[in-house]
This record gives sequence, structure tokens and C-alpha cells, in this order.
Amino acid sequence: MSTYILAIDQGTTSSRAIIFNEKGLPLWQAQQEFKQYYPDDGWVEHDPEEIWITTLQVCQQVMQKGKLRAADIAAIGITNQRETTVVWDRETGKPIYNAIVWQDRRTADYCEKLTRAGKETVINQKTGLLIDPYFSASKVNWLLENVPDARENAESGKLLFGTIDTFLLWRLTGGKSHKTDATNASRTQLFNIHTQQWDEELLKLHHVPVALMPEVMDCSADFGVTERTLFGGEIPIYSMAGDQQAALVGQACFKPGMVKSTYGTGCFVIMNTGEQAIQSENRLLTTIGYRLNGKVSYAIEGSIFIAGAAMQWLRDGLRLIPHANVTEALAQVAKKSHGVYMVPAFTGLGAPYWDPHARGAIMGLTRDTGIAEIVSAGLQSVCYQTKDLMNAMAADGVVPTTLRVDGGMVVNNWMVQFLADILGVTVERPQVTETTALGVAYLAGLYKGIYQSVDDIANYWHSDQRFEVSMEQVQREKLYQGWQEAVQRVKSNKG
Repeated sequence: MSTYILAIDQGTTSSRAIIFNEKGLPLWQAQQEFKQYYPDDGWVEHDPEEIWITTLQVCQQVMQKGKLRAADIAAIGITNQRETTVVWDRETGKPIYNAIVWQDRRTADYCEKLTRAGKETVINQKTGLLIDPYFSASKVNWLLENVPDARENAESGKLLFGTIDTFLLWRLTGGKSHKTDATNASRTQLFNIHTQQWDEELLKLHHVPVALMPEVMDCSADFGVTERTLFGGEIPIYSMAGDQQAALVGQACFKPGMVKSTYGTGCFVIMNTGEQAIQSENRLLTTIGYRLNGKVSYAIEGSIFIAGAAMQWLRDGLRLIPHANVTEALAQVAKKSHGVYMVPAFTGLGAPYWDPHARGAIMGLTRDTGIAEIVSAGLQSVCYQTKDLMNAMAADGVVPTTLRVDGGMVVNNWMVQFLADILGVTVERPQVTETTALGVAYLAGLYKGIYQSVDDIANYWHSDQRFEVSMEQVQREKLYQGWQEAVQRVKSNKG
């Protein structure tokens, strides 16, 4: 039996494919960045066709690297940027508009109207989410209201909705499979996380016809097979999970109380809460961690919109650095008490502030501030935002003593050490940091029978390095107070 698993990791700035063996070790990978579109203030879009083409190409490239045929691949798993919204024609498969990205803020006024109408309680109780442009529901509503003929075509069943996982699945299966999984469904604001169904009241509230919606599956399930022409043969697709939930699985956080934090374009802290859907009193999100064999494991989550994207901005926007891999060396030579704070609220502030109108700033600049200090402040901003989330979790009664981290940024030892210091907790980095892709590889292998249980999967998790706290509490509190003051200065009056 073949034990190679192809994981598709379709992210916010790039599409990647990684082939894992049965031990969860990455063997070959390929990656392609794609264009970001910013047509207006706070608007962020992707071209769905470019997402599809880059995804297909990296899958083909990674199979070529390993000299693998379709028959050599046991299964495919798909993980994706969550909430990003696509609506396409059922017959042609052609999107009616660009994908509206999770970071997009165009529906802020619409969301404020819902809040003023007193809809936050019912939405929060059913979905575990807050009213915010972040989630898919307001994006679908915008597409149906603003794209010519979209509303009429949606009502007559000519259109389909999906987050990126669903759109890719549709293309991979040649239009045969219109499905999503429970984790992605739980991020749309149209799915009742308690009944595990698309919610009639929420669909009506956002004016979204049920005919648009995909079938919701377990994370580990039969999602269909690929079109034979794509890879020279059919390959079964056995798992799907939103990127952050996939990382929860990849980090083997299967027991209630276990926490992981992923540092990619954004940063997302998720804690497994088991069978209990904890309603946060501190503006965190209640969500689905994973669903296996019809059984739901819930999670509580805090979302930071800008993490690695801040480094990308320093590289591409300000052109201060040639590549993100120079940030560690620069941070090491930055003045220790530089007093610079970067608040990267480029698309508003996420949890626990939920202020879509906030905008970014760099504060504390002096004549001797250099590139190293600005880069250091950018890295520190990610750690301060993580502390915001941890404080909110603590206020909800959960205080983790250890944090498992992953994502592209955690190769930076300086940043991970500062994270441990500012949080005051031990931070563990796994041997395999590509845990988002690894998570869906595990889930696909679980359905295939390569793994027998989640306990079996947990045995493959190994620590690469532990980062212990080395900062005095007085220093930690002083630095964090400066951050809190900086955040207050960028918050909008509407936030």
C-alpha cells in the first residue's frame, strides 16, 4: 500500500504542496506566490484562477520532484486560508468576481448595521463568532448585492459558494464534488456549531440562498477523486481542514487545554476545549477544532490579522529588507531598549479588539532609529499581539503553561525567544514546523488507515527546541505597557 500523502496548503500569499511519508516527515515540496489585489482602502482580493493554477502547478511539480505517479499517492489532504470567499457559476466553474480575502474590510459598515440591529447575541450563540468583516457571510452578501445578476442567479441555483477548500475541491474533481468540512463551515458565520448544520435563520439574516451552500463533511472523509487528466490518474481526496485547525491537528493538540499558535501571514492561537464549546467573555472566538466520525472537538481561538505580513510589508512596501530571513540577524543587533512600537493594523485590529477601522503606525522613532530597530519592532508586535490573546484566554479561565508554535516565522530564534519572554511561558517548537500541511496529511492518512487513531498520530510529534523564559517580570510589564499605549493610539473612535 502506498503511504505517500500529498498535502495542499493554499495560503494567503502562496500555494504550496508537500509530500509526507507515513511518519509525518516532509519529503518534497513546491511553492508559488501569487498576486495580492488592493482595489480600495481596506479591500483585499485574490484571483481565484491564479489560486487554482498555482495550486495545480505546485502539485504537479512536487510529484515530479519525487518521481511519483498518481498511483503512488495514497491520498490528498487540503488545507486553506479560511473565510476567503468565492462564488462561481455552477455550469462553467467561472468565478463571478475575485475572491474576497479574509483580511478584507469592505463590509465594515454592513457589520455595524447588524450590530446596531442587535444581532450579535444570536450570531455569537449559534456560531461562536463575533460580527466582523473577517467572516464569510458578509462577503457573500456583498457579492450577491454588488455583482450584476448575482442575486437572481443565486436564487435560481446557478451559482455556488465556497471557501478556498471548496473551490479547489470543485476544480480538482472536475465539478463533481461541492463539499467543505466542519472547520471551514464554522468560519462562515452561516453554520450552527451546535447543530452542525447550515442555519436557516443566519442564511435568511445575510440573504444567502441555501442552494449556494456546500455539503459539510467530517475533516477526515471521502471528498471525491481528482480528475484523471490532472495527474495522470485518479487520486482520492480524504481530508480538508481550515489552516489553523489543521495546525492544531499537526501539533497533536488532541487533549483539552493544549494550545498552539501559528505564525504565518496572520497569527492564530487555538486551544482545544474538547466536547465543551466555551463561550468567551473576552471577545475570543468559539470554533470547531476538528470533527472526526461525527464527533466534534471544540476550540477557543484568538486571531491576529497581521504577523508575517508585517515582514512582507517591510520587504515589499518599504523595501527595508531583501528577504524575511535577514530579520533575525537585524533584531540581534537592534538596540535593546529602542522604544519603537509597530502596530501593524493594516486591515484593522483582530482579537481581542475587533476594530476594523484601526490603521497601522510606527511610534517612538528617534534620529538613531534604524532598519534594525524597525524590524525588531515588527517582530515584537507579533509577540505583543499573542500576549493580548493569552491575556484574554486567562480572563476566560484558561492559563496555558506551554505553547506549541509553528509557521514560517518560528524559524526565527530571536522572535521565539522574545515570545517566551513576553508571555512568561515555555514555548515549544516542533521538529516539523509545517504543521498546517502536516495536519491534513495526518487526517487523510487517518481515513486511509495509515494511522489508527489520534493517539497514534500524537506519537509522531517531537520537539525541536524549548524556549524558556529569560526576562525579568518588571521588564516584561514595562515593554507590554508601552505596547498597550501604542494600540490605544491607533484604535478608531468606532472600535
